[in-house]
Amino acid sequence: MRRSLSLCFVLWLALSGATAQGQLRIGQTAGFSGQVAAGVKEITDGARLYIDAVNAKGGIAGQKIELISLDDKFEPKLAGENAVKLVNEQNVLALFLTRGTPHTEAVLPVLVKQGVPLIAPSTGAILLHNPVNPHVFNVRATYQREAEKAVTHLSSIGMTRIAIVHADDSFGKDGLEGASKGLAKAGLQALAIIKADRSKPDYSTIVPPIVKANAQAILWIGSGSAVADGVKVLRQAGSAAQVVTLSNNASSGFIKSLGDAARGVIVTQVFPNERAMGNAFVNEFMDLAKAAGQASVSPANLEGFAAAKVLVEALRRAGPKPTRESLLAALEGLRKFDLGGGLEVSFSPVDHTGLDFADLSIIGSDGKFRR
Repeated sequence: MRRSLSLCFVLWLALSGATAQGQLRIGQTAGFSGQVAAGVKEITDGARLYIDAVNAKGGIAGQKIELISLDDKFEPKLAGENAVKLVNEQNVLALFLTRGTPHTEAVLPVLVKQGVPLIAPSTGAILLHNPVNPHVFNVRATYQREAEKAVTHLSSIGMTRIAIVHADDSFGKDGLEGASKGLAKAGLQALAIIKADRSKPDYSTIVPPIVKANAQAILWIGSGSAVADGVKVLRQAGSAAQVVTLSNNASSGFIKSLGDAARGVIVTQVFPNERAMGNAFVNEFMDLAKAAGQASVSPANLEGFAAAKVLVEALRRAGPKPTRESLLAALEGLRKFDLGGGLEVSFSPVDHTGLDFADLSIIGSDGKFRR
């Protein structure tokens, strides 16, 4: 009889994601290699900085947080497979910081089937915001809001010949939708709309039409390496058009990949200025980074840091022995949680956006983002 009860308890642990042996297991699948590796590393480093600080103080109710990260090589199919492994084999309480729109789409069926929350996907896909997915809790604004803000800015400074290059996937279509809203509000039409292969963009068909049309600006919606390589080809072709890209490329790794073509590229941002030392959120990151021997900070670091703060707060509210169910309830009840400096995250049954902050930055001659 006792053996049967023990087996039942082990089975309950596996199915519920309840913690064992003092560990709070959290799973992550993201492209640690491939097109977005630099940004993924920076975001994850930001998250681990906060998680390590919490663990150093005893964790949550005496339990350490263990972040299990798997490389999906920025391939949607592998992202889905990794999610199954993390949920079924590692028995994680939640998934965390997935990267990419089609990649996160591949994870969604696992959430529903196993009742697992996904916290802070590193994508601004509208499909994760509207309609509200009861298992997804965002900690950043949508790509549509970013793209609309970018086009609004360009039109406000007198640019009317605006071309759009977008990846041929759900991420690219999402950004295009936001850009179209911005163009409509400004009473403009896109000079050109060019679809680019997500994995292998053909710049010989992308760049010439832009140069021929004498575009004043280009909103380039794609992965870091795809955009960086495209900007280099654009400059080699003699175009001085203003290039704008979205916050998925808000990393120091993206700047490095641009090389000499970095200066003047505009990147939308979804968190406060990483050099705003009067901001409590930024100051907290910098204090921990300095203690850990990290000298610099990037927007991607801050996104991961914010994500980890939401994760930790939800775990604290989920009870002394969190389960997937209690964690979902804790997230749903999170209201006006201050990340620092008045940057508040709130969730409700009808809103899982978390933050709606959007801003613009430009890469300076010193190779840093400037607001």
